Amino acid sequence: MDLTTIIGIIIGLGSIYGGIFLAASAAGASMAGFISTSSFAIVFGGMVASVSVAFPLSEVLKLGSAMAAVFKGSKTKLGDYVEMAVNVAEVSRKGTAELEKEIGSIKNPFFRDGVQMVVDGYSADELTDILITRIDYREIREKTQADLFKTMGTMAPAWGMIGTLIGLVIMLSGFGGEGGGTDALGAGMSAALITTFYGAVFANLFFLPMAAKLSLRITFTNTVQSLLVEAARLVHQKKHPLIVREKLNSFIPPKEWKREA
Repeated sequence: MDLTTIIGIIIGLGSIYGGIFLAASAAGASMAGFISTSSFAIVFGGMVASVSVAFPLSEVLKLGSAMAAVFKGSKTKLGDYVEMAVNVAEVSRKGTAELEKEIGSIKNPFFRDGVQMVVDGYSADELTDILITRIDYREIREKTQADLFKTMGTMAPAWGMIGTLIGLVIMLSGFGGEGGGTDALGAGMSAALITTFYGAVFANLFFLPMAAKLSLRITFTNTVQSLLVEAARLVHQKKHPLIVREKLNSFIPPKEWKREA
């Protein structure tokens, strides 16, 4: 679980609630005016409608799993992947039979497939080409999810404005009739603006930050898998573990480097 995402959302919601509470208390107004099921329906329903038009149904149905990916954390550091590769390199120098026994203990499926290709006799070029192709198409799939969130973040304020326009039309059409006046105008304006408020909150607290987080995760995963492609090549070449460590240290921050053989 990614605690920073949860903490950020809690802080954001807390700041909004605190601001509303303080402003409403100072004005002697009620906070109930910020609760509107119709405004929520317009903004959220409109966002879903927009992404349904913009993206294939198969991608829209993955929205739940994409949200889950945002909240999924990882404690694994790049340095841990270097250590894993160094250990495999040590085993590979003992022979193919020993390397084949080691495959089952490799937890990362991408690297495990790479080492399996080494055992199966793939050339270094074939191994590299297959793994890089997997990286490219995984990136395309994951970028689609990030683009979906980005689209929702873009559309949310737009649908908030549409809701505001709907509210203004309803308010002005009834203004001047029985029960109209400045009180009706103020109440109607408040109801109209709440949709814009919902749209801004959805965009800036949820969907645009989620798109940014997914983009960062894509970059991190690309770095990890590029490291593991190079690791698989070095294992294929039966390089000494010291050389493997030094080469793979190029992918990670210096503070994570280890020099031990």
